[in-house]
Order: sequence, then structure tokens, then C-alpha cells
Amino acid sequence: MFKKLLASDPELIGRPDVTSQVDALSEELVDGTPAILKSDLVALLGEDVVLHRAIDLVRYASDASAYRLIPQVVLLPRNADDVAKIFTYCRENKRHATFRAGGTSLNGQAQSDDILIDVRRHWYGAKVEADGLRLRARTGTILGHCNSMLTRYRRRLGPDPASESACTVGGVIANNSGGMRCTVQRDAYSTVAALTFVLPSGAIIDSSAADAESAFATAAPELASGLLDLQREILADAGLVARIRRKYSIRNTHGYRMCAFLDGDTPLQIFRRLLVGSQGTLAFVGEAVIETVPIPEVTGVAWIAFSSIDECVALVPDLVSLGATAVELMVAPALVAAAQAFEGTPTYWRSLDPNAAALLVEYGAPDARALALVEQQVEVLAARTRPVHPVEFTSVAEAIELAWHVREGLLGLVGKVRPAGSSMVIEDVCFPPERLAEGARDVQALLSKHGFLGGVAGHAAHGNLHFNLMADFSDSGDLDRYSAFMSELVDLIVGKYDGSLKAEHGTGMNMAPFLEREWGAKVTDIMWRLKALADPFGILAPDVILTRNPLLHLQSLKSVPTIENVTGSMHCIECGFCEPVCPSRNVTMTPRQRIVVRREMARQAPESPMLAKLQAEYQYDGIETCAGDGTCAIQCPVGINTGELIKSFRMAENGETAEAVALILARNWSKVESLTRTGLRATDIAAKVLGVGALTGIMAGVRTMVSNDLIPAIPGPMPLAAGALPATCRDGAAAVYFPACINRMFGREPGHASMPSLADALLAVSERAGRPLWIPSDVAGLCCSTPWHSKGYRRGHEFMANAIADALWRWSDGAALPVVVDAASCTLGLLDDVGRHLDPERKARHDQLDIRDSITWCHDLLPLLPISRKLPRVAVHPTCSIAHLGLVKQLNEIASTLADDVEVPIGTTCCGTGGDRGLLHPELVVSATREVKAALDAHPADAYLSANRTCEMGMLHATGRPYESFAFLLDELSRPISADRLRSGSRTGSPSP
Repeated sequence: MFKKLLASDPELIGRPDVTSQVDALSEELVDGTPAILKSDLVALLGEDVVLHRAIDLVRYASDASAYRLIPQVVLLPRNADDVAKIFTYCRENKRHATFRAGGTSLNGQAQSDDILIDVRRHWYGAKVEADGLRLRARTGTILGHCNSMLTRYRRRLGPDPASESACTVGGVIANNSGGMRCTVQRDAYSTVAALTFVLPSGAIIDSSAADAESAFATAAPELASGLLDLQREILADAGLVARIRRKYSIRNTHGYRMCAFLDGDTPLQIFRRLLVGSQGTLAFVGEAVIETVPIPEVTGVAWIAFSSIDECVALVPDLVSLGATAVELMVAPALVAAAQAFEGTPTYWRSLDPNAAALLVEYGAPDARALALVEQQVEVLAARTRPVHPVEFTSVAEAIELAWHVREGLLGLVGKVRPAGSSMVIEDVCFPPERLAEGARDVQALLSKHGFLGGVAGHAAHGNLHFNLMADFSDSGDLDRYSAFMSELVDLIVGKYDGSLKAEHGTGMNMAPFLEREWGAKVTDIMWRLKALADPFGILAPDVILTRNPLLHLQSLKSVPTIENVTGSMHCIECGFCEPVCPSRNVTMTPRQRIVVRREMARQAPESPMLAKLQAEYQYDGIETCAGDGTCAIQCPVGINTGELIKSFRMAENGETAEAVALILARNWSKVESLTRTGLRATDIAAKVLGVGALTGIMAGVRTMVSNDLIPAIPGPMPLAAGALPATCRDGAAAVYFPACINRMFGREPGHASMPSLADALLAVSERAGRPLWIPSDVAGLCCSTPWHSKGYRRGHEFMANAIADALWRWSDGAALPVVVDAASCTLGLLDDVGRHLDPERKARHDQLDIRDSITWCHDLLPLLPISRKLPRVAVHPTCSIAHLGLVKQLNEIASTLADDVEVPIGTTCCGTGGDRGLLHPELVVSATREVKAALDAHPADAYLSANRTCEMGMLHATGRPYESFAFLLDELSRPISADRLRSGSRTGSPSP
């Protein structure tokens, strides 16, 4: 009864005020997966493998493509044996299954109207082999993480799609993805050395095993012999052999990889190659061994702009002959938009003629001298052709990053300007490179003819062109326009250029109907026979590569109903780039899925049972387990902060009573601080008497009776209560020091000495550098106001924002002194949030303040500090706030001053603590730090550094590693070395100036 009284009412978030849609999820699925299917699969695989609620089906129904299929069930197999069991179930019950990993595929190849298999969550992991020459990776491993593992070896994987930070190894292999620098000699087809896969029969084959050939022949005799029959048939037709070679001399991912029959000598060699680009239609690939490619020692990039596409493309062969690692084409309208969207882009872009275009070129070399030589050659070459602006190369890391950010940000630029309700279809074709200019002109003319934006971009060195179509597919006129365009596009690419209808994005529902148009009847028939040999029961991914439905590309196109436009949420393109950084990705939902489900609520009629069910299930999955950290906005091409959307829902759920209580707490925050310290002291005593485990159990019982979203858990040892702040002097102070309330409440961990405190350490370091700090005597009861903002309490938020703004102005003597803050999340709140809730006069004053995080303050002190020694190795956790503040580099530079080896573990993102969110939902922190924990377990460090107290607590509970503020180690290693300390090697002691 008490728990129900305190529970949030999910109906208060309502639904967007829009018309319901015809493609709304049927009420037949209000209870989720059909009962028999659910019970069968739970009995077969276990309850934790089967996602069956209505909200699960909705959140997996959408991906980066323009299509939407509603699965009947979503499965999370843990290993190859689970996959084999699923295949057996499909065969015996005449069902079909489709695989989904990162959900970044663009053509509908990762969707299912029956069984959808998630092969991301439990399929993460990779290992470097042969001193970096090879990488062994599981299918759910993020491509960017693989490249991070290889960086120290100066190697990387060949494919480099723009979705590198979100797509997985399995998806790259399934689609044979390309990218900016990926030649056909470096794609997955050419670099995959071995695969471990599960056949539709359930047989598991490791192609690298000594007995792999015989195992394959024994497990699949008809497939093995059938492959040889198809090979003989192809080799007997010299014209066909020549055509296959010609088709794959440029990028082509349309249909099965027919050159496998020319490149493989045995059935297994042929089949292993066929699996690359097969999009999960022939078998499931669980692990791959991939050969890596070298990274140049030095790199330089430049933009070369011309008055027309023709002039750009004419230069491409010469640029490639000089060894360009990438040559990217962008047209003027995109560059003009980029100039407005990205700070630091060339000023001349803003005045480019609409017909102009530019090439982004990249060169690598073994040393700076060699790079300068080739850059000189490029500059001379370009000068002869009269670019609209002189060519200027740069090797500055930040400038290179910006250049690629502009190129990869094209998706977001288009996404932001598309009309409400419209979908975005991203097409991907390939021409013979020497005909790219002509092809680009024809595509632009075709786009204009059918009323689509004429912008194109692409990998000019490879003849690969990309363009976006925006259409509202709920409008029959837009659907007809799209249909007509696709028909003419196919005629253009195939009929005029004999090009590829799909260059690097895979076939999918988008292009499957046109497979025979590109390849002809004979090759298409061979592909159908191949499919029948490998998958005789047709259980894998129907309609993904082969289809009998000529209108497939015009069906199951998703509506995009309008939702709340908090930080641009309504413009979400559902690309999934946000997912790998979301703390809740391994426990509930991701930012994309939160928006996808909200859109489904908009599709539903106001009184529908499905709407009520989704609202109820959204409360925990969507609202309570959102950390609200905003890291998703950094990765999002459109810049959407889904955390802000969720905070708006929390605000909608807060009634007048809750608002009043929150305001009382804000006005009496000093008492809250005192009570918290008292509670921590009591917790410490109870933990010593009862043990931490018993205390955890007691709190779990209280949470069960009251509320998991109101009463914090005790997931592990709690910190000591913070002691009194040290006395300081205002005279001669170089800055005001505002200790964050979390550091006024929470002290160090029980395993550490209680002294020095964080305030002690920062004061000592500053004094030692000759830059003393002053702590005002009236800081108690003041806060950055972030806790109220995070929970959606408007009145408490406004009260505290005004109170802290007034105090900062007073303490700093009207902005005469800078203000140093010792918690990154509080610094971020003071800089980015407080000002929005002030009246104009207060805001004008607040904007004058020089607010600095302790990271910046201490980074500037480094030249003034005598660092006495270094640790061998430290691990650094840059919190989400540190990332938002742009201080990751400074924190790493501080760490490099303190240790010989600094590691930010691969997979590091927001820890999920989110203020008290991690204490309310500890499972969130475990989800967020899964990859980090694995990395630290494999390679422990001598110290663990961060800059936010609650995040450090969460990291300790989730990883078992004692994270603390970097200030403690900076203080310790900058102290004068006494003879006693030298003999003892002690790392403890009181701070001394």
C-alpha cells in the first residue's frame, strides 16, 4: 500500500498531441509475445534470454533503416549452443529468425516479423594476436573498440564505416562494410582469415581448426558437394567468370559474394568467403579472425575545393596515384551547412557557389619529412587545376578530427532539416571511378526530377556515391514519388553504368527486389540455389537478400510521428550511434529505443490499452534507469540529449506535493548535508557490526516495501562521512574554492585514511604552487542545483539556481576572482544549466563569472609543482561531465604527469551513477561498466583516477577498483620527499605545502 502511494504515475507523461497512425502496434500484442511461443522459448533457453513484453517488441522494431517490422519475440542468446537451439526450434516449428547487432544497418536487413536475435549484448570481446597482425573478435564487439585495442601496435581493421563507434564486427562482416579509407583489398572479404559459425542445421564450425574441412563435409555433406557443383558451373562459363571479376573490381554488396566461387578451392573455403556480405542469411557468424592493416606514423588532411564536381573528380586519379588514403567528395550545399553547424570550418565555405564541390584528402607517411614531400606534390598538382581556395594541409590532431567530423556529420545535417514526419532513406551506389563525375550529375538530376534534395557525397576514390531521400511514407504521393525514383535509379545505375546498386551498405529489403536487374537471371538463380543448399528450411532472414516480392521495398516503411522536441528529439533518425555510450544499454533501454517507444505511444490512439501498457513498462525501462548524463548527445549526429527528454517526463510526473517537498529540501539543504553525514556514520557502524552484506539485504527489504526509485541501495561499502572543511584565508587567495555538496557529505572510502580530505588535497596543491584557495565560510546549504534538474523538480531547481548564482557573485567579489569547483558534474551544472533559470540581471552577472573545474585549475598548476616520482600505471575514468566540459585531454595530461602509463579502459563512457541514480538502481552502473570491468580485471592499475565523488563510488561498487579524485595522487606525488618516505616507500601522509 505504502509503495503504491509513493509510486510515480506513468500515465502523467501522456502521449504527444498528434493523430494516431495506421501502423500502430496491434492490441493483439498488448501482452507481448504470444503465450505458446514465449513458454516454448523460455523452457528452451531460460527466462533471461527471452524478451517478450510489448515494450521489448516495440524497441527492437526500428533500426537505422526506413523500415519497421514488429518481431514476435526478441532473444538474447549467450553462446553458439543457444543459437543452435534456436535454429532447431525454427526448423521444427516452421519459424524464421533474423540477427541484429548494432542496429546501424540502413536497408532493413536486421529486422524480423517473427524471431529477432540480438547478438550484441552477450557477444562482446576481442583479443589481439600475432603482435597486432590479427584480431580475434566476437560478433558483438564494437568496431571502434577493436581499433582502440590495435592502436598501440599501429594497426587497425580495414573497414572504417562512419558508424565505427556503434557498429559491430558481426555487422561489418555481414554487410562487407567499407568506409572512407577501405579499398576492396582491405574490406572484410579480403581480410577475414577465419570464422566460427553456426549452420542452420545447428552444426558449429571453426574454419581455423585443423579438421575444419572434414568437419564441414561431415556436418553438411549436401552443402559441401552443392558448392562444388555451383563452382564448376560458374567456371565453365568464361563470360560469367569475367563478369564476376569485373563486378567486384569496384565496391559491390548486392547479393551474395559470387567471387567466392572463384577464390575458394574447397567447399569450406568457398562457404567461409560467402558468409562475408551474406547478412545472416546463410549461417550465424559468432567469431572472426581478421587480418589488420598498418596505420601511418603521421597523417595530414586538406580540403580541395573547385567550382564543379567535374573538376573535383578529374583530380581524383592523380590524388590516388600519389598514395591518398582517402578522397572524399562533398558538394557545396553540404559544406555551407557544415560551416554554419561546426565551429572552426573554413570561412570560404559560407560563400561557395551552389555548383561547387570539395575533396577531403588524407595522406599518411612514415615520417614528417615524407609527408611534407607528398603534400607538396598535391599542392602543386591542385594549383594547376585552379581550386577556389589555396590548398592547406594540416597534421594537427584536432583539425584532422574536425575534418572527419564534418564528413561524417553530413547525416546529422540532413537529419536536422528534414520535414516533420518524414523518414530518411540513405542510398549507396557505385560507379566505375572514372565515370563518377558523370554519374554524380545524373543522380543529382534524377533527385531534382523527383523533388528530392540534390545533395550527394561519397568515397570518390572508389566511385562510391551516397545520397539521402526524405519522404513521408504515410503520404501516398511521397510513396509514389519514391517508387518512381527507385525504378529510374536502378535503370540508371545498371543500364547506363553497369554499376553497383549497393556498394557497402548491404542489400536488405531496400534493394532485394532489384537483385536480378543487376545480376541477371542466371546469377540470381545460382544465388537462390545457394540459399537452398545452406538453409533448406528457409529459417534465416527471409527477404533480406533474395525475395519473390517485387514491391518489398515499398512495404513496411515506418511512420515517424511527431514527439516532444526536447533538444531536437523529434528529429531522431534512429541511427543508434548513441547506444554504445548509454549506461543502461545492457540492462534496459538505449536513447534510440526511448525515442522509438515514445513514437509508438504517439502512434497509439489516446485510450488504447497498448498505450497504457507501454506507459507502464516505460516507467522503469525508459525513465527510472535513464542516467540523464547526456553522453548520447555527444555521439548523436543530430545532437539530441535524450536525458533532457526523460527529465521532462520526470517533471510531468511530479505533482504539487512532490514539488513542495523538493522546494523545502532546497531551502534546508544544509540540514540535508548534516543528516547525510550522520547517516554515513551510522552506516559505517552498522557495516562494522552487521557486515556490508547484511546491510545490503536490509536496505533491499526497505526498498521493496517503499520504492526502488526513492530509497537508495547499499551495493557495497559506503564512504566515510566527510569531515569539517578546513579553515582558509580570503586575503591573498588566487581563487574562490566552492567544495561541491557531494564532497561536503561523502568522504573517502573506508579502506583509505580519512585524511587528507579532498579539500585538504586541493588546498595543499594550490598552496604548493603559490596559488592559494579560499573556501567561503557559508558554503553549507548551497548546491549547483543539478539534483533538482535531474529529477525534474522545477521550483527547487529555480530556488537553488538563484541562491548559488548570488553566492558565487558575492564570493568572487563581482567576478574579480575565479571560482574553482571540485566535482565535474557540479562545474557543468554551474556553467551550462544555472544561467537558464535566472532573471536577465542575474544571468548577465552569472555570465561574467570565471568558473573552473578542479581539472583545469590543477592542469594549469602542473608547471609550478615539483612532481617527485611517478607510478608505473594508472587507470583514468573521465566522467560524462568531464567529456561535456571538454576536459578529457587535460585530465589525461595530469595523469601522464603522475604515471608512466595512462589507460582509459576501452569501453569507458558514463558510469551510470547519475548523481544518486546509481544508488537507486545499482544495476545501471553494472550495465554501464561491463566492458571497463573486464579491461581492469585483465590489466589492473596502481591507482584509479577520476574527478566526481558519486562516480568514484559507483565505479568502486561495479568494478571493485578504488577510484578517487586525481587530486589525492597529485598532492601525494608533489610533496617534498623526506628520507623516511624514501625508505618506507609510503604513499600516505598528511598534506604539506
